[in-house]
Amino acid sequence: MNEIVTATAQIERQGWRRLLAISGEAAWCAQQAADLMAQLPGDWLWVGNNTPERSLSCAPQAIRTLLGREFRHAVFDARDGFHAEAFAALAGTLCAGSWLVLLLPEWESWAQRPDADSLRWSEGDCPCASTHFVHRFQQLLLADERALLWRQHDHHPISFVAPQPEHWQTDNRGQQAILSGLLNAGPGIYALTAARGRGKSALAGMLAARWPGRSLVTAPAKVSTDVLAQYAGERFEFVAPDRLLADAEQLAPGVDWLLIDEAAAIPAPLLQRLVALFPRVLLTTTVQGYEGTGRGFMLKFCASLADVTHFQLDMPLRWAAGDPLEQLVADVLLFDDAVAPPQQSTPHYVSLIQDDWLRQPGRMAAVYQLLTSAHYRTSPLDLRRMMDAPGMHFQVAMQGESVQGALWLVDEGGLSAELATAVWAGKRRPRGNLVAQSLAAHAGSPEAARLRSRRISRIAVSPQLRARGIGRQLIVHGLEYTRGLDFLSVSFGFTPQLWRFWQRCGFHLVRIGSQLEASSGCYTAMALLPLSPAGQQLTASLAERLARNGYWLRQQLDPDGLPLADKFEPELTDDDWLELSGFAWAQRPYEASYAALGRLVSQDGVMLPLLRAALLERRSAADICAGFRFSGRKALLDAWRQEAQQGLAALDAARAETCQQQINSLQ
Repeated sequence: MNEIVTATAQIERQGWRRLLAISGEAAWCAQQAADLMAQLPGDWLWVGNNTPERSLSCAPQAIRTLLGREFRHAVFDARDGFHAEAFAALAGTLCAGSWLVLLLPEWESWAQRPDADSLRWSEGDCPCASTHFVHRFQQLLLADERALLWRQHDHHPISFVAPQPEHWQTDNRGQQAILSGLLNAGPGIYALTAARGRGKSALAGMLAARWPGRSLVTAPAKVSTDVLAQYAGERFEFVAPDRLLADAEQLAPGVDWLLIDEAAAIPAPLLQRLVALFPRVLLTTTVQGYEGTGRGFMLKFCASLADVTHFQLDMPLRWAAGDPLEQLVADVLLFDDAVAPPQQSTPHYVSLIQDDWLRQPGRMAAVYQLLTSAHYRTSPLDLRRMMDAPGMHFQVAMQGESVQGALWLVDEGGLSAELATAVWAGKRRPRGNLVAQSLAAHAGSPEAARLRSRRISRIAVSPQLRARGIGRQLIVHGLEYTRGLDFLSVSFGFTPQLWRFWQRCGFHLVRIGSQLEASSGCYTAMALLPLSPAGQQLTASLAERLARNGYWLRQQLDPDGLPLADKFEPELTDDDWLELSGFAWAQRPYEASYAALGRLVSQDGVMLPLLRAALLERRSAADICAGFRFSGRKALLDAWRQEAQQGLAALDAARAETCQQQINSLQ
């Protein structure tokens, strides 16, 4: 163990961090980690689901609470599953001179072992193996001379990195230059991007401390602003984003700066409103990391704002340039989202499968990097899904050997009639099948979950080649591999421009959600491209239902720019009776049944005061609860269901009884 002490002293002098992977039987790995912890003083944060009894530990899913803090040495326990976002986030918390000890299953069997983390990113009920991810990780680890690998029943080498000419010192000149500019800044919006460890949160804290006026700080979670608070000192004032919006009239006057830390993790519609409230706004976000990419954030969100001044921090402050751990994590999780420049040649189109991660890993990596550059919410979770989740399909537009367009599709549907009906009734919600289940649960069509379909998960084209028909051609080529499917589907944040693209590709709009998407600030829209007679019948039925419900949907949302009909059709159809029966005697959501309920309360002679208050008088649930003395929304929902039962019985008692019996037979 003396060698590990010497190696630790060396990386501390050089300002680096290193990875030590320990692979073997679970007990043996734990013992090696315990020996290291006894030998090397430090914090030794342990991240894993089966943490030993110790004072400093964290479950992978809770790693977000540690962002902004700093530790010396850590253990990442991946013996049961590899939580990629937590691995990346943990690496970002380690200071210079630290080891990240990675506990792994036995080396030879690792790729075939079920990965417990796969339950987050695959759509199965049981864990699946991470064959492609593990194979690539093993190759990178073996090729990295600065990482250590200890395997049970094998020699445990301790290599030393090449010495640097000088003792490492922090170089904060870039940080100070940006700070000086901000301290003399006029009103406007300023964006600061950086990889982890570059001192962006510290810079924001120093701005708050040195600015002569008042500043407010906001972030997705206060716990992640520890570094900013440390540098701001007594000038640190934190207000949560929702409260800042709710109490803007009281909080905004007299404030010169709003400092928004990790802005890319705040929903875009909230950011749009926040930046309009204050004379100066600083948005800081991570260029790439566990939660997605700041470059995409800059392209998407900041491009929508006028006169944004952009700053970037490149030099690390918490460790030295060329840090071995940072480089290895970036390679493993493909944090470099650079896209190859376009060429003059005509694109050609190819189909790729997951095994191409083994045959042509560079091309698959380029696909992921292009998708990451175009979708700023893309994260390591998506990489894990892309590599190893069942039912993934890819179409790629190539210029020579460079990837310039990518289409990612996911198999959906095929649920049994019993399960699809349970989803429709609000009784079940199994994993996956995003569009197929939503059309059953919210659009009232269990048939959508029974049919076999394929959903477009991501589509991206290099910015310089957009508006040339490449996206449409990707879909056309994807259709060549859809034998046996009933429809293609897509879910997207509705904008007229985006909808025109999907229309040109042959899709039909079948659903518009009543809530704004957190990521895009738009209403969720779903569209289908039918591929079979059953798919055509489903698409026509859903499109007709959307048109008929347009009048009532307009009351639930801001209809500006949405292709919603406004014709009032009061008669109750067979579809309405089925929808109302599902609401009355099953667990169909109120929002999904809104239009049918609106038509129910519009019938002559039907007295339903609670539903009438909500649907015709448009009173809020809180107002109705107060007026009718309900304890809360749950009690009100139960009362709405009872009124729906009464309303159906008043219209046709015999039919209502038959409907109730049919619904009860499904449960």
